[in-house]
Amino acid sequence: MKIAVLSEDTSCGAEYGCEHGLSVYVETDMHRILADTGASGLFAQNAERLGIDLTKVDTVVLSHGHYDHGGGIMTISKIAPDAVIYARKGVFGEYYHGDKYIGIDKRIRELKNLFIVSGNYTVDNEMSLFSDITGQRMRPDGNRVLTDRSNGSDVPDRFSHEQCLVISNAEGKFLLSGCAHNGIINILDRYREIYGGEPDVVISGFHMTKKTGYTEQEKEMIIKTAEELSRMNTVFYTGHCTGMAAYELMKPVMGEKLRLLQSGMRIQKWK
Repeated sequence: MKIAVLSEDTSCGAEYGCEHGLSVYVETDMHRILADTGASGLFAQNAERLGIDLTKVDTVVLSHGHYDHGGGIMTISKIAPDAVIYARKGVFGEYYHGDKYIGIDKRIRELKNLFIVSGNYTVDNEMSLFSDITGQRMRPDGNRVLTDRSNGSDVPDRFSHEQCLVISNAEGKFLLSGCAHNGIINILDRYREIYGGEPDVVISGFHMTKKTGYTEQEKEMIIKTAEELSRMNTVFYTGHCTGMAAYELMKPVMGEKLRLLQSGMRIQKWK
Protein backbone atom coordinates (compact mmCIF):
# COMPACT_ATOMS: atom_id res chain seq x y z
CA MET A 1 0.00 0.00 0.00
CA LYS A 2 1.23 3.49 -0.88
CA ILE A 3 0.00 6.89 0.27
CA ALA A 4 1.44 10.18 -0.98
CA VAL A 5 0.46 13.81 -0.51
CA LEU A 6 0.10 15.51 -3.90
CA SER A 7 -1.23 18.90 -2.80
CA GLU A 8 -0.94 20.66 0.53
CA ASP A 9 -0.44 24.13 1.99
CA THR A 10 3.22 23.45 2.76
CA SER A 11 5.90 21.37 1.06
CA CYS A 12 8.45 18.85 2.30
CA GLY A 13 10.95 19.98 -0.34
CA ALA A 14 11.60 22.75 -2.87
CA GLU A 15 10.90 20.37 -5.76
CA TYR A 16 7.25 19.97 -4.70
CA GLY A 17 4.75 22.76 -5.24
CA CYS A 18 2.27 23.76 -2.56
CA GLU A 19 -1.04 25.66 -2.50
CA HIS A 20 -4.06 26.14 -0.28
CA GLY A 21 -5.57 22.76 -1.03
CA LEU A 22 -5.43 19.04 -0.33
CA SER A 23 -4.95 15.99 -2.52
CA VAL A 24 -3.85 12.53 -1.41
CA TYR A 25 -2.97 9.56 -3.62
CA VAL A 26 -3.67 6.07 -2.29
CA GLU A 27 -2.57 2.86 -4.01
CA THR A 28 -3.88 -0.49 -2.80
CA ASP A 29 -4.04 -3.99 -4.26
CA MET A 30 -7.49 -3.17 -5.65
CA HIS A 31 -7.48 0.56 -6.40
CA ARG A 32 -5.58 3.66 -7.44
CA ILE A 33 -7.41 6.44 -5.58
CA LEU A 34 -7.21 10.21 -5.65
CA ALA A 35 -8.77 11.62 -2.47
CA ASP A 36 -9.50 15.25 -3.37
CA THR A 37 -7.64 17.12 -6.10
CA GLY A 38 -6.39 20.31 -4.47
CA ALA A 39 -7.19 23.77 -5.81
CA SER A 40 -5.64 23.34 -9.26
CA GLY A 41 -3.67 20.97 -11.47
CA LEU A 42 -0.69 21.19 -9.11
CA PHE A 43 -1.37 17.66 -7.82
CA ALA A 44 -0.50 16.28 -11.27
CA GLN A 45 2.85 18.08 -11.33
CA ASN A 46 3.77 16.73 -7.91
CA ALA A 47 2.62 13.23 -8.92
CA GLU A 48 5.01 13.32 -11.87
CA ARG A 49 7.89 14.34 -9.60
CA LEU A 50 7.00 11.44 -7.29
CA GLY A 51 6.88 8.95 -10.19
CA ILE A 52 3.14 8.32 -9.81
CA ASP A 53 1.25 7.38 -12.98
CA LEU A 54 -2.12 9.12 -12.65
CA THR A 55 -3.46 7.53 -15.84
CA LYS A 56 -4.03 4.41 -13.71
CA VAL A 57 -6.30 6.19 -11.21
CA ASP A 58 -9.66 4.37 -11.13
CA THR A 59 -11.34 6.26 -8.29
CA VAL A 60 -11.63 9.94 -7.37
CA VAL A 61 -13.31 10.89 -4.09
CA LEU A 62 -14.37 14.49 -3.46
CA SER A 63 -14.70 15.14 0.27
CA HIS A 64 -16.91 18.25 -0.06
CA GLY A 65 -17.88 21.04 -2.41
CA HIS A 66 -15.05 23.54 -1.94
CA TYR A 67 -12.61 24.64 -4.65
CA ASP A 68 -9.49 23.81 -2.65
CA HIS A 69 -10.48 20.13 -2.77
CA GLY A 70 -12.23 19.93 -6.14
CA GLY A 71 -10.22 22.43 -8.17
CA GLY A 72 -8.29 19.71 -10.00
CA ILE A 73 -11.20 17.45 -10.95
CA MET A 74 -11.34 18.69 -14.53
CA THR A 75 -7.60 17.96 -14.79
CA ILE A 76 -7.84 14.38 -13.50
CA SER A 77 -10.89 13.78 -15.73
CA LYS A 78 -8.59 14.33 -18.71
CA ILE A 79 -5.66 12.33 -17.32
CA ALA A 80 -7.81 9.35 -16.20
CA PRO A 81 -11.09 9.70 -18.12
CA ASP A 82 -12.47 6.36 -16.96
CA ALA A 83 -12.01 7.02 -13.24
CA VAL A 84 -15.25 7.07 -11.25
CA ILE A 85 -15.73 10.36 -9.38
CA TYR A 86 -17.64 10.01 -6.11
CA ALA A 87 -19.21 13.24 -4.83
CA ARG A 88 -21.77 13.78 -2.12
CA LYS A 89 -25.30 15.05 -2.80
CA GLY A 90 -25.34 18.85 -2.50
CA VAL A 91 -21.74 19.24 -3.63
CA PHE A 92 -22.72 21.79 -6.30
CA GLY A 93 -24.21 24.26 -3.84
CA GLU A 94 -23.45 27.99 -3.85
CA TYR A 95 -20.82 28.04 -1.11
CA TYR A 96 -19.23 31.31 0.02
CA HIS A 97 -16.64 32.70 2.42
CA GLY A 98 -17.91 36.22 2.84
CA ASP A 99 -18.28 37.54 -0.71
CA LYS A 100 -15.89 34.97 -2.18
CA TYR A 101 -17.34 31.99 -4.01
CA ILE A 102 -15.55 28.88 -2.74
CA GLY A 103 -17.64 26.21 -4.48
CA ILE A 104 -16.54 23.94 -7.30
CA ASP A 105 -16.62 24.22 -11.09
CA LYS A 106 -20.15 23.48 -12.32
CA ARG A 107 -18.73 21.80 -15.43
CA ILE A 108 -17.99 18.79 -13.22
CA ARG A 109 -21.73 18.01 -13.39
CA GLU A 110 -21.32 17.03 -17.02
CA LEU A 111 -18.53 14.48 -16.51
CA LYS A 112 -19.63 11.04 -17.67
CA ASN A 113 -18.25 9.13 -14.68
CA LEU A 114 -19.61 11.38 -11.94
CA PHE A 115 -21.44 9.35 -9.27
CA ILE A 116 -23.52 11.29 -6.73
CA VAL A 117 -23.68 9.60 -3.34
CA SER A 118 -26.80 10.30 -1.29
CA GLY A 119 -25.87 8.41 1.88
CA ASN A 120 -23.40 5.88 3.15
CA TYR A 121 -22.05 3.85 0.25
CA THR A 122 -19.98 0.67 0.01
CA VAL A 123 -17.87 0.53 -3.14
CA ASP A 124 -16.45 -2.93 -2.40
CA ASN A 125 -14.98 -4.88 0.50
CA GLU A 126 -12.01 -2.50 0.63
CA MET A 127 -13.49 0.95 0.14
CA SER A 128 -16.56 2.76 1.49
CA LEU A 129 -17.93 6.27 2.05
CA PHE A 130 -19.94 7.70 4.91
CA SER A 131 -21.70 10.98 5.69
CA ASP A 132 -24.69 12.23 7.71
CA ILE A 133 -22.43 13.52 10.47
CA THR A 134 -24.82 15.27 12.85
CA GLY A 135 -22.82 15.44 16.10
CA GLN A 136 -22.20 18.87 17.62
CA ARG A 137 -19.18 18.22 19.81
CA MET A 138 -16.31 20.68 19.30
CA ARG A 139 -17.35 21.80 15.81
CA PRO A 140 -14.82 24.18 14.19
CA ASP A 141 -15.40 27.88 14.91
CA GLY A 142 -14.20 28.70 11.39
CA ASN A 143 -17.48 27.35 10.00
CA ARG A 144 -19.24 30.51 11.19
CA VAL A 145 -17.96 32.54 8.24
CA LEU A 146 -18.92 29.92 5.63
CA THR A 147 -22.35 30.17 4.04
CA ASP A 148 -24.65 28.52 1.52
CA ARG A 149 -26.53 30.71 -0.99
CA SER A 150 -28.21 27.85 -2.83
CA ASN A 151 -31.67 29.23 -2.05
CA GLY A 152 -30.81 32.85 -2.86
CA SER A 153 -29.77 34.12 0.57
CA ASP A 154 -26.88 33.46 2.92
CA VAL A 155 -27.51 30.77 5.52
CA PRO A 156 -24.89 28.92 7.58
CA ASP A 157 -23.38 26.00 5.70
CA ARG A 158 -24.37 22.79 7.52
CA PHE A 159 -21.88 20.72 5.49
CA SER A 160 -24.32 18.01 4.51
CA HIS A 161 -22.17 17.84 1.33
CA GLU A 162 -19.22 16.43 3.31
CA GLN A 163 -18.30 12.74 3.06
CA CYS A 164 -15.43 10.62 4.35
CA LEU A 165 -13.49 7.81 2.71
CA VAL A 166 -12.66 4.59 4.57
CA ILE A 167 -10.18 2.04 3.26
CA SER A 168 -9.97 -1.30 5.08
CA ASN A 169 -7.48 -3.98 4.14
CA ALA A 170 -4.82 -6.23 5.62
CA GLU A 171 -2.68 -3.20 6.47
CA GLY A 172 -5.34 -1.56 8.64
CA LYS A 173 -8.23 0.86 8.59
CA PHE A 174 -7.64 4.28 7.06
CA LEU A 175 -10.01 7.26 7.35
CA LEU A 176 -9.60 10.20 4.97
CA SER A 177 -11.55 13.41 5.46
CA GLY A 178 -10.90 16.66 3.60
CA CYS A 179 -11.43 19.46 6.13
CA ALA A 180 -13.53 17.82 8.84
CA HIS A 181 -15.95 20.75 8.72
CA ASN A 182 -18.35 18.72 10.83
CA GLY A 183 -15.61 18.36 13.43
CA ILE A 184 -13.05 15.58 13.61
CA ILE A 185 -14.52 14.38 16.92
CA ASN A 186 -18.01 14.08 15.40
CA ILE A 187 -16.60 12.33 12.32
CA LEU A 188 -14.90 9.76 14.55
CA ASP A 189 -18.11 9.30 16.55
CA ARG A 190 -19.92 8.61 13.28
CA TYR A 191 -17.16 6.21 12.21
CA ARG A 192 -17.66 4.21 15.43
CA GLU A 193 -21.42 4.04 14.83
CA ILE A 194 -20.92 2.52 11.38
CA TYR A 195 -17.71 0.51 11.60
CA GLY A 196 -17.07 0.05 15.31
CA GLY A 197 -13.69 0.58 16.92
CA GLU A 198 -11.16 3.15 15.76
CA PRO A 199 -9.25 3.70 12.52
CA ASP A 200 -5.53 3.00 12.55
CA VAL A 201 -4.73 6.11 10.52
CA VAL A 202 -6.63 9.36 9.95
CA ILE A 203 -5.63 11.82 7.21
CA SER A 204 -7.59 15.06 7.55
CA GLY A 205 -7.52 18.79 7.98
CA PHE A 206 -9.16 19.92 11.24
CA HIS A 207 -10.38 23.34 10.04
CA MET A 208 -8.86 25.22 12.97
CA THR A 209 -6.82 27.82 11.09
CA LYS A 210 -7.42 31.46 11.93
CA LYS A 211 -5.77 34.59 10.51
CA THR A 212 -6.04 36.42 13.83
CA GLY A 213 -4.87 35.00 17.15
CA TYR A 214 -6.93 32.50 19.11
CA THR A 215 -8.95 33.49 22.14
CA GLU A 216 -8.30 31.54 25.33
CA GLN A 217 -11.59 29.72 24.78
CA GLU A 218 -10.52 28.71 21.27
CA LYS A 219 -7.16 27.48 22.54
CA GLU A 220 -8.94 25.45 25.20
CA MET A 221 -11.13 23.76 22.57
CA ILE A 222 -8.11 22.91 20.38
CA ILE A 223 -6.26 21.39 23.33
CA LYS A 224 -9.38 19.53 24.47
CA THR A 225 -9.70 18.06 20.97
CA ALA A 226 -6.05 17.00 21.08
CA GLU A 227 -6.54 15.35 24.46
CA GLU A 228 -9.47 13.32 23.18
CA LEU A 229 -7.61 12.27 20.03
CA SER A 230 -4.54 11.32 22.05
CA ARG A 231 -6.54 8.70 23.94
CA MET A 232 -7.16 6.79 20.70
CA ASN A 233 -4.90 4.13 19.22
CA THR A 234 -4.77 6.14 16.01
CA VAL A 235 -2.10 8.11 14.15
CA PHE A 236 -3.34 11.45 12.76
CA TYR A 237 -1.84 13.20 9.75
CA THR A 238 -3.03 16.78 9.46
CA GLY A 239 -2.23 20.13 7.90
CA HIS A 240 -4.04 22.27 5.27
CA CYS A 241 -6.92 23.95 7.14
CA THR A 242 -5.63 22.95 10.58
CA GLY A 243 -3.00 25.66 10.45
CA MET A 244 0.44 25.63 12.05
CA ALA A 245 -0.68 27.56 15.15
CA ALA A 246 -3.26 24.89 16.01
CA TYR A 247 -0.85 22.09 15.07
CA GLU A 248 1.73 23.49 17.48
CA LEU A 249 -0.86 23.59 20.27
CA MET A 250 -1.85 19.98 19.62
CA LYS A 251 1.57 18.44 19.04
CA PRO A 252 2.81 18.56 22.69
CA VAL A 253 -0.43 16.84 23.75
CA MET A 254 -0.43 14.15 21.05
CA GLY A 255 3.27 13.55 20.46
CA GLU A 256 3.94 10.98 17.72
CA LYS A 257 0.22 10.40 17.29
CA LEU A 258 0.09 13.70 15.39
CA ARG A 259 2.10 14.23 12.19
CA LEU A 260 2.26 17.06 9.68
CA LEU A 261 1.03 16.69 6.10
CA GLN A 262 3.10 18.31 3.35
CA SER A 263 3.21 18.22 -0.45
CA GLY A 264 5.56 15.51 -1.70
CA MET A 265 5.31 13.51 1.53
CA ARG A 266 5.14 9.71 1.36
CA ILE A 267 3.00 8.00 4.00
CA GLN A 268 2.72 4.29 4.73
CA LYS A 269 4.87 1.81 2.83
CA TRP A 270 6.73 3.03 -0.22
CA LYS A 271 9.32 0.89 -1.97
